[in-house]
Amino acid sequence: MTSPRDDELRVAGLSKSFPKARSILDAALGRPATRVMALRDVSFGVARGEALGIVGESGCGKSTLARCLVGLLSSDAGTIRFRGEDVLGRRGESRRRYNRSVQMVFQDPNGSLNPRMTVGQCIGEVLAVHALASRAEIPSRVAALLALVGLPADAQKRRPHEFSGGQRQRVAIARALSIEPACLIADEPLSALDVSVQAQIVNLFLELQARLGLTLVFITHDLRLVHHLSHRIAVMYLGRIVEIGPARQLFASPRHPYTKGLIASAPQLTPRRLGAREAVSGEIPSPLAPPAGCAFHPRCPKASDLCRQSLPALELRDGGWPVACHFATP
Repeated sequence: MTSPRDDELRVAGLSKSFPKARSILDAALGRPATRVMALRDVSFGVARGEALGIVGESGCGKSTLARCLVGLLSSDAGTIRFRGEDVLGRRGESRRRYNRSVQMVFQDPNGSLNPRMTVGQCIGEVLAVHALASRAEIPSRVAALLALVGLPADAQKRRPHEFSGGQRQRVAIARALSIEPACLIADEPLSALDVSVQAQIVNLFLELQARLGLTLVFITHDLRLVHHLSHRIAVMYLGRIVEIGPARQLFASPRHPYTKGLIASAPQLTPRRLGAREAVSGEIPSPLAPPAGCAFHPRCPKASDLCRQSLPALELRDGGWPVACHFATP
């Protein structure tokens, strides 16, 4: 399922940096501009119909990765291939076909829905622009899309502010599905929602994936949610993937110290498991000055001189799954 020939979406060596604004003093002294590395040599694949969860602390590069995947940001290096074809080299109609095939659901539906338009107009505009329905067909197509995400047909007559946060996110999902994508990139789609509503939206993603055969990249900082939603999980730290493996096995037996800490930090439903693993201590380093060697070594209880000097590669270890750690253990 994870071999390159089976992958619907494959990323290799993706890197992205942003220039840091220079201060007046830096400019006066002629100091060169510095850059913040958001992504560092990120590689992974997602098979058709698979759900890949991407987790990590705030600032680890998850949202930057999502925006690179859908073309909202251009990468500095690396490749993105969709169904075997290079995405970054596409232009014109070829690039538009990719943009239709891979759609994004944003964290804040308020920012992605026009408050001046009704829901019917928001979704209908997409159908019209992509010539997916005639003017006469648009209302029925919108009603069908709303029904798909659990909203009544008359919702298309209302504006976004008339809905709850969970309902607005359903509208945003319906709009993303309106052009019949093969892959959805969901960037923290639950973070602004109440816990009870989060569970409903997770169930909706599960239902949609099963019904439509969607490929799903689900980005979140909440391991509880990604555990139940994903076939595999990729763990990011300071712009790199440090572990990627099957969801159930990774949760049962994480190998990277950072993954172990993240799982220990998540709320436990079973009291006997409380304190079973040590949570992550310390603060994530600044991406302006990442540590030498393994970036996690200042927070790692197992760090040695090797970790401080040598960057571990993301590779298979002991017959398990890829881990970027010199001393990876179950």
